[in-house]
Amino acid sequence: MNVLLIHPPSANPLLDKVYMHEPLALEYLGAGLKEDGHEVEIFDARLEGSIEKAYHRFRPDIVGLTAFTSHVRIVKAMAENLKRLDPDLLVVIGGHHATVSPEDFNVHGIDLVVVGEGVQALREIARFAEAGENFSAIRGLGLVRAGAEILLTEARPYTPLDALPVPDRSLTRRHRKHYFSEWLQPLASIRTSLGCTSRCNFCALWPITGGKYLRRSVASVVDELKGIEEPNVFFCDDESMCDVRRMDALADAIDGAGLRKRYFLYARADTVVSCPELFIKWRKIGLAQVFIGMESFSDERLGRLNKGISIAQQRNAVRYLQDLGLIVYANFMVDTDFEKEDFARLTAHIRELELQHVGFSVLTPLPGTELYRQRRRELVTENPELFDMVHAVLPTRLPLSEFYSRMLDLYTKSLPLSQTVRSLARFGPLRIWKQLALLSSFSRYLKKAHLET
Repeated sequence: MNVLLIHPPSANPLLDKVYMHEPLALEYLGAGLKEDGHEVEIFDARLEGSIEKAYHRFRPDIVGLTAFTSHVRIVKAMAENLKRLDPDLLVVIGGHHATVSPEDFNVHGIDLVVVGEGVQALREIARFAEAGENFSAIRGLGLVRAGAEILLTEARPYTPLDALPVPDRSLTRRHRKHYFSEWLQPLASIRTSLGCTSRCNFCALWPITGGKYLRRSVASVVDELKGIEEPNVFFCDDESMCDVRRMDALADAIDGAGLRKRYFLYARADTVVSCPELFIKWRKIGLAQVFIGMESFSDERLGRLNKGISIAQQRNAVRYLQDLGLIVYANFMVDTDFEKEDFARLTAHIRELELQHVGFSVLTPLPGTELYRQRRRELVTENPELFDMVHAVLPTRLPLSEFYSRMLDLYTKSLPLSQTVRSLARFGPLRIWKQLALLSSFSRYLKKAHLET
């Protein structure tokens, strides 16, 4: 069968210029389908033109779509358009939002919703479709029923990660030079684990796996790294360093294999502080940048988020990583209850930490999180496009226009000008002007964001 896998664009195209990682989940799906003899294409709508042209050229029997919460209406519209082209087309939706809120896709234009791990589910869907069998026997599905509640089949346990195929990166070969994160371009992505051992109330990643932390073997990760051509590799694990022993062994194995790349990964501040020798080892094999979710500027606020770290650990982690020569990318959550003094305290905290690179997201109760269950009734909008961590979907204490004005100040005043210049210099002479234009566009966007909420 011909299967077309589609990665949707962001609701705001500007966000796809801030970073763009390869559609790794679709590469996993494609690899599994190709093992079963199906023809597969990936359509990256962030980079490509008309889906209709792709449909007419490839003539798929099945279309698979993926979506985060902010993509919900976008993929629904895509599904409806594809169904107009071919009413007999089998349209399947999966991904994060489909797993936490499958009922949101119980609509005309979509036939099946994959809940949970999708590689084996989609392989079974293709096999059942080819044989004309009833999909209700497949675990981990939502069967769309017009005018009635979605019918959920028996839950599917997550496939052991080593049992999954290696992602087929040949399916995105024509686009690989375009995938990036900040100055790291071209950038490949690799997943070595799934889930997280922490219990932050704003995160849906650990509930999806039932609180389990799933791991790949060291040997399988090294084998996959050997096949990656890009010089930069992003570990897109929910939390890379949870299993310290495994990551220590992985560093040894990468070094022993003679792999020489630059690595970018997520780590918690408490892990850095408790296992500094691990980061020494990773620095020696190519670790260049560490993303840390700092989230807030006080122990009290961190406690509200159930983050499980302290301000002291933040300070020590930043100091230690910077002493190793690593770039620290810190992200903070801007709570909608912030007053003017809170914005000032956050700015002062960032200055005190002497950070090199900083990002901000608006605290957002995403479906599937404990925060969503706690505060759903307070939402000022249910427009899924606004659940992008930029728009305030909870009431703000400050007038909305002032809230965003102070958000913009965080970007322009939290780092000294000298540090901003050094960060921009990492892009090199060919990309720095595009980055300056992007910063200007993002500033204009933030100034108007209050008008969209």
